Amino acid sequence: MILLLLDVKIYLILFVFLLPLNLLSQSKDSTAYTLYQKRVVLYADLGFNSAPFSLKDNYNLGVKKIKYKNNIRAVLGIGLAYKWFAFRLGLPIPGQIKSISRFGKTNYYDLGVKFSVKQIFIDIDFRYYNGYVIKGEYKWNDKLNELNPNGIYPSITSFSTSINSWYFNSKNLNMRAVFGKVGHYEKPIHTWYIKSSVNLFGISNGVSSIVPAELSDSTDRQKTSSIVAFDFGAIPGYTYVNRVNNWQFALFGGLGGVVQVQSYKKQDGESKGALGLAPRIDLRFIGGYSKPKYFILLATDFDIKSLKIERLSYNQSFYNIRLITGVRLLKRKNKKGI
Repeated sequence: MILLLLDVKIYLILFVFLLPLNLLSQSKDSTAYTLYQKRVVLYADLGFNSAPFSLKDNYNLGVKKIKYKNNIRAVLGIGLAYKWFAFRLGLPIPGQIKSISRFGKTNYYDLGVKFSVKQIFIDIDFRYYNGYVIKGEYKWNDKLNELNPNGIYPSITSFSTSINSWYFNSKNLNMRAVFGKVGHYEKPIHTWYIKSSVNLFGISNGVSSIVPAELSDSTDRQKTSSIVAFDFGAIPGYTYVNRVNNWQFALFGGLGGVVQVQSYKKQDGESKGALGLAPRIDLRFIGGYSKPKYFILLATDFDIKSLKIERLSYNQSFYNIRLITGVRLLKRKNKKGI
């Protein structure tokens, strides 16, 4: 029975993956973008990352949903790009954006590698967040009040490791030009794409329950100290890029599904597993003002994860927002014009 269920779910994912291929036709438009390969690009960015999550279940005291929030820390980035070479150094700015007394302290790591091979764009990410609060815990915790409304849990941790690749139907979809630092678009381009995705993600609280004791009942899933999932699948989507009067914007949107192996740790320390399907959304926006000599951009990226085991629903959004500004400098020529 389990093998039959696995086969059916794999066939569903393959169907989602293959269906859009019938709609794809190779674009033959002329080059729609300009890359400034001979310019040295210097830029700086300022932004923040976040990874809130929520748990839904039939908890005690009539609670249906618990919201977990991390504190936000600003990050300053400095980068350089020239021809095929690109480098960026990100430095966290000291201090938390939100009050530590109300939102605790969050430590996090966000590492990633991005590159393109012809019409395929590959993005590998590792994200780790340590330190969360339960928003509005004062509603059921008598030790808290409206002036100090959130329960602080410094040991709660979330993580995500993702390997994603996008195949774009058009040769004119160049991610270096989409990101806007080393180039920009000269005319509109839109195309279908397929995103393949492999993920390992989850949350934990050491050996303690993630859910406060006063809300959990006797079931293992409400007293669990960790929830982990491994999944893979495909997301068909559509992208549109345009530049009007030097204002460029790029929109990516897709909806698909993944096959998911889920597990949570029981009270006795053993893990209970399950097999399931989960929806996946692909969402990204990049836009700003770009001229040959300089650019100002706003970039956003959302990685939405979810799973459901019995009545328990776990949803998390890893996202970042950055403001980027930079210049494209021509190399000086010597007296001989070389």
